[in-house]
Amino acid sequence: MDKKIIGITGTYCAGKNHISLLFEKKGVPVLDLDKLGHQAIEAEKDSILRHFGQEILGEDNNIDRKKLGQKVFGNNGELAALEGIIHPWVNRETLSWIEARQEKACVINAALLHRSSAFELLDAIIIVHAPFLVRLLRAKKRDKLPWLALLKRFRSQSDFNSQYLKEKTDIYRVGNISSCRCSGKKLEHRIDEILSLQGITRV
Repeated sequence: MDKKIIGITGTYCAGKNHISLLFEKKGVPVLDLDKLGHQAIEAEKDSILRHFGQEILGEDNNIDRKKLGQKVFGNNGELAALEGIIHPWVNRETLSWIEARQEKACVINAALLHRSSAFELLDAIIIVHAPFLVRLLRAKKRDKLPWLALLKRFRSQSDFNSQYLKEKTDIYRVGNISSCRCSGKKLEHRIDEILSLQGITRV
């Protein structure tokens, strides 16, 4: 049986990483494209510095992602330039990782899943969701940004679901509302259900 490739995505602070962790606990390998993107920044450091300049370096002489983020946030041209540098590297590594997997299933965790080189290979997509207020409080606790900055990020994703719901790939919605034990058990059961629907009863 060919391995199943499952994508996990969701809006800002919906809880994608928590769902990914539950898959890992079940023995399903997960590739976090956000972390891979961080590796790409280091791998393509010279190219990034040529475009954005030395002022994005931190005291440790590595690229300061916050400074880099300030350069590209709200600037479509600069964002496109950065993506043009790091996306080819991330896409190559993603496909290599998938090809190397020997398990019955693997997972790609990505905020911008639809822009990944793995998107056309997916057998299923999991869209993680949580109420607005829950996500807002998670974001404030995690990122400690001003409320206005957080609201701008939320507003930028107002049309998030539409880019996935039109796909013919199997799509599952998973609610990640709280961290209580009861909720955790329900999430584990939901993941088992999704794996079963994909024809995977044992990883």
